[in-house]
Amino acid sequence: MKFTVLTLFPQIPQAYFENSIMAKAVEKGIIAYDLVNIRDFATDKHRTCDDSPYGGGAGQLMMTEPLGRALDSVNASKKHVIYVTPGGKQFTQSKALELSRKDELVIICGRYEGIDQRIIDYYVDDEISIGDYVMSSGEVSAVVVVDTVYRLIDGVISSESLEEESYSDGLLEYPQYTRPPVYKDMAVPDILLSGNHENIRKWRLKKRLEKTLANRPDLIMQARLKGLLTAEAEKMIEEITNQIRLKNNLKKRKRK
Repeated sequence: MKFTVLTLFPQIPQAYFENSIMAKAVEKGIIAYDLVNIRDFATDKHRTCDDSPYGGGAGQLMMTEPLGRALDSVNASKKHVIYVTPGGKQFTQSKALELSRKDELVIICGRYEGIDQRIIDYYVDDEISIGDYVMSSGEVSAVVVVDTVYRLIDGVISSESLEEESYSDGLLEYPQYTRPPVYKDMAVPDILLSGNHENIRKWRLKKRLEKTLANRPDLIMQARLKGLLTAEAEKMIEEITNQIRLKNNLKKRKRK
Protein backbone atom coordinates (compact mmCIF):
# COMPACT_ATOMS: atom_id res chain seq x y z
CA MET A 1 0.00 0.00 0.00
CA LYS A 2 1.13 3.54 -0.68
CA PHE A 3 0.50 6.71 1.32
CA THR A 4 0.93 10.02 -0.49
CA VAL A 5 0.89 12.94 1.91
CA LEU A 6 0.52 16.55 0.71
CA THR A 7 1.86 18.97 3.27
CA LEU A 8 3.50 22.33 3.91
CA PHE A 9 5.82 20.68 6.44
CA PRO A 10 7.03 17.30 5.08
CA GLN A 11 9.58 16.90 7.86
CA ILE A 12 6.76 16.22 10.34
CA PRO A 13 5.31 13.07 8.71
CA GLN A 14 8.77 12.04 7.45
CA ALA A 15 9.91 11.36 11.00
CA TYR A 16 6.98 8.99 11.43
CA PHE A 17 7.69 6.99 8.27
CA GLU A 18 11.36 6.59 9.21
CA ASN A 19 10.89 5.04 12.66
CA SER A 20 9.60 1.98 14.52
CA ILE A 21 7.25 -0.57 12.93
CA MET A 22 6.47 1.73 10.01
CA ALA A 23 10.15 1.91 9.04
CA LYS A 24 10.30 -1.90 9.04
CA ALA A 25 7.18 -2.12 6.88
CA VAL A 26 8.73 0.33 4.41
CA GLU A 27 11.98 -1.65 4.39
CA LYS A 28 10.08 -4.89 3.65
CA GLY A 29 8.21 -3.24 0.80
CA ILE A 30 4.81 -3.65 2.45
CA ILE A 31 4.37 0.13 2.67
CA ALA A 32 5.48 2.85 0.26
CA TYR A 33 5.12 6.58 0.80
CA ASP A 34 5.60 9.90 -0.94
CA LEU A 35 5.76 13.27 0.79
CA VAL A 36 4.75 16.15 -1.47
CA ASN A 37 5.67 19.68 -0.41
CA ILE A 38 2.81 21.94 -1.47
CA ARG A 39 5.14 24.97 -1.41
CA ASP A 40 7.02 23.49 -4.37
CA PHE A 41 3.93 24.29 -6.46
CA ALA A 42 3.68 27.97 -5.49
CA THR A 43 4.76 30.39 -8.23
CA ASP A 44 5.96 33.48 -6.35
CA LYS A 45 9.40 33.96 -4.83
CA HIS A 46 8.00 33.69 -1.29
CA ARG A 47 6.33 30.32 -2.11
CA THR A 48 3.04 31.67 -0.78
CA CYS A 49 0.35 29.08 -0.13
CA ASP A 50 -2.21 31.00 1.95
CA ASP A 51 -4.58 33.92 1.41
CA SER A 52 -7.46 35.66 3.18
CA PRO A 53 -10.96 34.17 2.76
CA TYR A 54 -13.64 35.79 0.62
CA GLY A 55 -16.35 37.30 2.76
CA GLY A 56 -13.92 38.23 5.52
CA GLY A 57 -13.28 36.48 8.79
CA ALA A 58 -10.32 35.51 10.94
CA GLY A 59 -7.29 33.64 9.70
CA GLN A 60 -6.04 32.48 6.32
CA LEU A 61 -6.92 29.66 3.94
CA MET A 62 -4.66 27.43 1.89
CA MET A 63 -4.76 28.68 -1.69
CA THR A 64 -6.41 26.56 -4.37
CA GLU A 65 -3.76 26.76 -7.09
CA PRO A 66 -0.62 25.47 -5.30
CA LEU A 67 -2.64 22.71 -3.62
CA GLY A 68 -4.44 21.86 -6.85
CA ARG A 69 -1.17 21.60 -8.77
CA ALA A 70 0.28 19.40 -6.02
CA LEU A 71 -2.76 17.10 -6.27
CA ASP A 72 -2.51 16.98 -10.07
CA SER A 73 1.18 16.04 -9.80
CA VAL A 74 0.21 12.78 -8.06
CA ASN A 75 -2.78 12.11 -10.34
CA ALA A 76 -5.09 12.52 -7.36
CA SER A 77 -8.30 12.60 -9.40
CA LYS A 78 -7.82 8.87 -10.07
CA LYS A 79 -6.96 7.96 -6.46
CA HIS A 80 -8.69 7.94 -3.09
CA VAL A 81 -8.18 11.39 -1.54
CA ILE A 82 -8.65 12.14 2.17
CA TYR A 83 -8.82 15.54 3.81
CA VAL A 84 -8.45 15.38 7.59
CA THR A 85 -10.59 18.13 9.12
CA PRO A 86 -12.64 18.79 12.29
CA GLY A 87 -15.63 19.16 9.95
CA GLY A 88 -15.34 15.60 8.61
CA LYS A 89 -17.05 12.34 9.53
CA GLN A 90 -15.83 10.61 12.70
CA PHE A 91 -12.87 8.30 12.09
CA THR A 92 -13.52 4.78 13.35
CA GLN A 93 -11.80 1.40 13.33
CA SER A 94 -14.27 0.15 10.72
CA LYS A 95 -13.38 3.11 8.48
CA ALA A 96 -9.69 2.34 8.95
CA LEU A 97 -10.35 -1.26 7.89
CA GLU A 98 -12.17 -0.03 4.78
CA LEU A 99 -9.28 2.29 3.87
CA SER A 100 -6.70 -0.46 4.43
CA ARG A 101 -8.14 -2.26 1.40
CA LYS A 102 -7.17 0.62 -0.93
CA ASP A 103 -4.01 0.44 -3.05
CA GLU A 104 -3.11 4.07 -2.35
CA LEU A 105 -4.35 6.90 -0.17
CA VAL A 106 -3.66 10.56 -0.90
CA ILE A 107 -3.94 12.63 2.28
CA ILE A 108 -4.18 16.43 2.37
CA CYS A 109 -2.73 18.04 5.50
CA GLY A 110 -4.65 21.21 6.24
CA ARG A 111 -3.25 24.35 7.83
CA TYR A 112 -4.52 27.78 8.87
CA GLU A 113 -8.37 27.86 8.77
CA GLY A 114 -8.52 25.01 6.26
CA ILE A 115 -8.67 24.67 2.49
CA ASP A 116 -10.84 26.14 -0.27
CA GLN A 117 -14.16 24.31 -0.66
CA ARG A 118 -13.55 23.91 -4.41
CA ILE A 119 -10.56 21.66 -3.70
CA ILE A 120 -12.82 19.49 -1.55
CA ASP A 121 -15.55 19.40 -4.19
CA TYR A 122 -13.17 18.51 -7.03
CA TYR A 123 -10.65 16.14 -5.44
CA VAL A 124 -11.69 14.85 -2.01
CA ASP A 125 -13.41 11.47 -1.52
CA ASP A 126 -13.42 11.42 2.30
CA GLU A 127 -13.46 14.23 4.86
CA ILE A 128 -12.33 12.64 8.11
CA SER A 129 -12.31 13.97 11.68
CA ILE A 130 -10.10 12.25 14.26
CA GLY A 131 -12.07 13.76 17.16
CA ASP A 132 -14.21 16.59 18.45
CA TYR A 133 -11.37 19.06 18.84
CA VAL A 134 -9.23 21.36 16.70
CA MET A 135 -5.49 21.02 16.02
CA SER A 136 -3.12 23.47 14.38
CA SER A 137 -1.28 20.69 12.55
CA GLY A 138 -2.94 18.74 9.76
CA GLU A 139 0.23 16.65 9.65
CA VAL A 140 -0.39 15.18 13.09
CA SER A 141 -3.97 14.36 12.13
CA ALA A 142 -2.78 12.71 8.91
CA VAL A 143 -0.29 10.57 10.82
CA VAL A 144 -3.12 9.37 13.08
CA VAL A 145 -5.00 8.14 10.00
CA VAL A 146 -1.88 6.56 8.48
CA ASP A 147 -0.97 4.76 11.70
CA THR A 148 -4.47 3.40 12.22
CA VAL A 149 -4.71 2.14 8.63
CA TYR A 150 -1.28 0.69 7.89
CA ARG A 151 -1.18 -1.62 10.92
CA LEU A 152 -4.22 -3.45 9.50
CA ILE A 153 -2.39 -4.42 6.32
CA ASP A 154 -1.23 -8.03 6.07
CA GLY A 155 2.36 -8.52 7.17
CA VAL A 156 2.70 -5.39 9.31
CA ILE A 157 1.41 -6.77 12.63
CA SER A 158 0.48 -10.37 13.45
CA SER A 159 -3.22 -11.12 12.99
CA GLU A 160 -3.32 -12.54 16.54
CA SER A 161 -2.38 -9.11 17.94
CA LEU A 162 -5.30 -7.51 16.10
CA GLU A 163 -7.97 -10.00 17.11
CA GLU A 164 -8.63 -8.93 20.71
CA GLU A 165 -7.57 -5.29 20.75
CA SER A 166 -10.00 -2.42 21.35
CA TYR A 167 -12.76 -2.05 18.72
CA SER A 168 -11.86 -5.32 16.96
CA ASP A 169 -15.27 -6.74 17.88
CA GLY A 170 -17.01 -3.69 19.30
CA LEU A 171 -15.45 -3.85 22.80
CA LEU A 172 -12.49 -2.22 24.51
CA GLU A 173 -9.41 -4.29 25.32
CA TYR A 174 -8.89 -6.11 28.63
CA PRO A 175 -6.15 -5.03 31.13
CA GLN A 176 -2.66 -6.34 30.36
CA TYR A 177 0.15 -7.36 32.74
CA THR A 178 3.80 -8.37 32.37
CA ARG A 179 6.80 -8.94 34.66
CA PRO A 180 7.44 -8.48 37.54
CA PRO A 181 4.55 -10.38 39.16
CA VAL A 182 4.40 -7.78 41.97
CA TYR A 183 4.95 -4.04 41.45
CA LYS A 184 4.51 -1.45 44.25
CA ASP A 185 2.60 -4.06 46.28
CA MET A 186 0.22 -4.67 43.35
CA ALA A 187 0.14 -8.28 42.15
CA VAL A 188 -0.78 -9.69 38.78
CA PRO A 189 -4.24 -11.33 39.03
CA ASP A 190 -3.80 -14.99 40.03
CA ILE A 191 -5.96 -16.23 37.20
CA LEU A 192 -3.43 -14.99 34.62
CA LEU A 193 -0.75 -17.12 36.28
CA SER A 194 -2.97 -20.21 36.56
CA GLY A 195 -2.37 -21.64 33.10
CA ASN A 196 -6.11 -22.35 32.77
CA HIS A 197 -6.82 -20.92 29.31
CA GLU A 198 -10.60 -21.20 29.52
CA ASN A 199 -10.75 -19.31 32.83
CA ILE A 200 -8.36 -16.71 31.44
CA ARG A 201 -10.59 -16.28 28.38
CA LYS A 202 -13.67 -15.74 30.59
CA TRP A 203 -11.78 -13.31 32.85
CA ARG A 204 -10.60 -11.29 29.86
CA LEU A 205 -14.09 -11.15 28.36
CA LYS A 206 -15.54 -9.95 31.65
CA LYS A 207 -12.84 -7.28 32.00
CA ARG A 208 -13.48 -6.10 28.44
CA LEU A 209 -17.17 -5.77 29.21
CA GLU A 210 -16.50 -3.97 32.51
CA LYS A 211 -14.19 -1.46 30.84
CA THR A 212 -16.53 -0.87 27.92
CA LEU A 213 -19.53 -0.37 30.20
CA ALA A 214 -17.56 2.08 32.32
CA ASN A 215 -15.81 4.08 29.59
CA ARG A 216 -17.85 3.61 26.40
CA PRO A 217 -21.34 2.26 27.12
CA ASP A 218 -22.38 3.41 23.64
CA LEU A 219 -20.18 0.66 22.19
CA ILE A 220 -22.20 -1.98 24.06
CA MET A 221 -25.36 -0.72 22.39
CA GLN A 222 -23.69 -0.72 18.98
CA ALA A 223 -22.29 -4.23 19.47
CA ARG A 224 -25.73 -5.45 20.52
CA LEU A 225 -27.39 -3.93 17.45
CA LYS A 226 -24.78 -5.56 15.20
CA GLY A 227 -25.27 -8.96 16.84
CA LEU A 228 -21.68 -9.08 18.13
CA LEU A 229 -22.53 -9.97 21.74
CA THR A 230 -22.73 -13.66 22.59
CA ALA A 231 -25.17 -15.12 25.13
CA GLU A 232 -22.19 -15.49 27.47
CA ALA A 233 -21.34 -11.80 27.11
CA GLU A 234 -24.96 -10.74 27.69
CA LYS A 235 -25.10 -12.80 30.89
CA MET A 236 -21.86 -11.18 32.11
CA ILE A 237 -23.25 -7.71 31.30
CA GLU A 238 -26.31 -8.48 33.43
CA GLU A 239 -24.08 -9.64 36.32
CA ILE A 240 -21.81 -6.58 36.04
CA THR A 241 -24.81 -4.22 35.88
CA ASN A 242 -26.33 -5.81 38.98
CA GLN A 243 -23.01 -5.47 40.85
CA ILE A 244 -22.79 -1.80 39.91
CA ARG A 245 -26.38 -1.21 41.00
CA LEU A 246 -25.68 -2.94 44.34
CA LYS A 247 -22.56 -0.82 44.96
CA ASN A 248 -24.47 2.37 44.17
CA ASN A 249 -27.27 1.41 46.57
CA LEU A 250 -24.73 0.74 49.35
CA LYS A 251 -23.17 4.15 48.77
CA LYS A 252 -26.57 5.82 49.05
CA ARG A 253 -27.28 4.04 52.33
CA LYS A 254 -23.95 5.15 53.81
CA ARG A 255 -24.72 8.78 52.96
CA LYS A 256 -28.03 8.68 54.87
